[in-house]
Amino acid sequence: MEGRARTPVLTALLCLGLCQDLWNQVQAGVTPKPSIWADPGPVVTWGSPVTIWCQGSLQADVYHLYRGRVSKPVYIEAPQDSSNKTSFFIESMSTHTAGLYQCAYHIRRNGWSERSDPLRLVVTGAYSAPSLSAHPGPVVASGGNVSLWCSSEVTSGTFHLLKEGGANSSQQMEPRIHHGRWQALFPVGPVNTSHGGTYRCYGSPSSYPYAWSQPSDPLHLEVTGVYREPSLSAQPGSLVLSGDNLTLQCRSEADFDRFALTRDEGLTPPQHLHEQHSPDFPLGHVSHTHGGQYRCYGGYNLSHVWSAPSAPLDILIAGMYEKPSLSAQPGPSVSWGENVTLRCRSEIWFDTFHLSKEGSPAPPQHLRLQDTAAPFQANFTIGPVTSDHEGTYRCYGSNSTSPHLLSLPSDLLELRVSGDSEDPLSPGESGTRWGLTWYLNVLIGVTVAFVLLLSLLLLFLLTRHQRQDKRRTPAQTQADLQFPAGAADPQPKDLRLKISSSPAADTQEQTLYAAVKDTQPEEGVELGHQSLHDEDPQGATYAQVNHSRARLRQGVATSPAPLSEELLNSKHRQAEEDRQMHRQAAASEDPQDVTYAQLNHLILRREMTPPSSQSEEPPAEPSVYAALAIH
Repeated sequence: MEGRARTPVLTALLCLGLCQDLWNQVQAGVTPKPSIWADPGPVVTWGSPVTIWCQGSLQADVYHLYRGRVSKPVYIEAPQDSSNKTSFFIESMSTHTAGLYQCAYHIRRNGWSERSDPLRLVVTGAYSAPSLSAHPGPVVASGGNVSLWCSSEVTSGTFHLLKEGGANSSQQMEPRIHHGRWQALFPVGPVNTSHGGTYRCYGSPSSYPYAWSQPSDPLHLEVTGVYREPSLSAQPGSLVLSGDNLTLQCRSEADFDRFALTRDEGLTPPQHLHEQHSPDFPLGHVSHTHGGQYRCYGGYNLSHVWSAPSAPLDILIAGMYEKPSLSAQPGPSVSWGENVTLRCRSEIWFDTFHLSKEGSPAPPQHLRLQDTAAPFQANFTIGPVTSDHEGTYRCYGSNSTSPHLLSLPSDLLELRVSGDSEDPLSPGESGTRWGLTWYLNVLIGVTVAFVLLLSLLLLFLLTRHQRQDKRRTPAQTQADLQFPAGAADPQPKDLRLKISSSPAADTQEQTLYAAVKDTQPEEGVELGHQSLHDEDPQGATYAQVNHSRARLRQGVATSPAPLSEELLNSKHRQAEEDRQMHRQAAASEDPQDVTYAQLNHLILRREMTPPSSQSEEPPAEPSVYAALAIH
């Protein structure tokens, strides 16, 4: 804020200082030098009017205009409408009015001011026009260099180069004789957007430098590479027969409103195609003169700045020479995936052969002559062939001296592909399938890894469980089994049943308690007693347990009941149960359903609790508690 406040103060002080200086000059009798200029410009066509302006002081009472170094003024004018300037009008320019002009003004108290800087007023059209050309060409890429050549057969004095719409000052160059012509070279570059425009050159004799020749033809210097390039295409194609119609189309994503077409890097006069995004360049019925390489540019109105050039498009004109012949080796019918050779052959001299496929947007293939001996031929190898190679082919011949002029087309050759008809994947389909394959592979890999990790986890848990079982003692297992609260502790407690798939199995034991009710054999526990006095001196007894219906609960036992007296004392019932056990073992179809329980104590003591005489409930069914050790 402080800096902004100081700015008006400084401006006011500066203005006061300048005004004071001018006032001091006036008081001292010194007047400032006036300024001079010409309207419309210092270069005037022969016979055209021009106005010379002189600007001095508000105190001036008269203005004088001088031509050359003479002291006598040629024009005298008073100030206009109390202003600080006046004008001198020349109705018709000629060699008599051209020259070097200066002006001055008079103040009564101070006298005359000094003369202004000189103004060179030039008249054009006094002599014949020179020529102007650009080397290497009028279309220059941004950053490049170009030379403008001005030449004349008669003028030997000085050449002048002017740009329309530019500064009034011109470039001047002394000419040199070259091939009988006077020439002057004006280098331009490195080129940027400001150099684009229209140029003209003039010549003047050394004896009178203010009388110039007529202007040369305009040269439009175009600067390219400023915008993105468009694309150029041909309809119906880049290879056409002589006499056919051809249209070139220039397309661009930018909103260009004018387009230009060049042939062989030479710029033709641009066509102003306003508000047309895709302009057409109709070439009409083509002939040998239309063959060549084309490019197009896009730009905007009132500018000499263009886009980068499009990719080159070669226009080939066929029908200039006799036709060659086309054959297929080993034949026109080819199996899928094999190679085929298309041979273009001619009896007349061609150093280049072209092969095109009808309906294909791609430009024709071309090969240089492979054998200089007659007949002249070139071999085009195609393969591995797919269905995309099927179609009709023609070949042409040409010479390097006129590469865009071709012979008549050969007879048609139809190429057929047999065998596997599956089309090869396009790049997009191939990429999609590859992506799906990769995704499936990753999914399978993740699944396999997950299954392996799960298997390892299960194996770890199983191993840990087995190790814990091995570390457990029978006493710990029996201690974990407790009877419900209030239940009588049966005597003896260690009635054990060793359950295994066979009595002789030698495995780790796991103790289980089971309640065996002798009054309900249908519950699935049938005890068949055998006295194995020879093999089991302790009096071990084996019992068959039916898995499908036995009620064995690990770690929890029901309340014990008094052991039945018949189960302990009756030899007849023991024998009957032994026979039932053997019959069930023989009748079983699944040996895995049979389990043996070893009774470690043959002598079973029972405790019977007689029912109360006062209770009407039936006595509880007697049960046998046994510790089952699983092998």
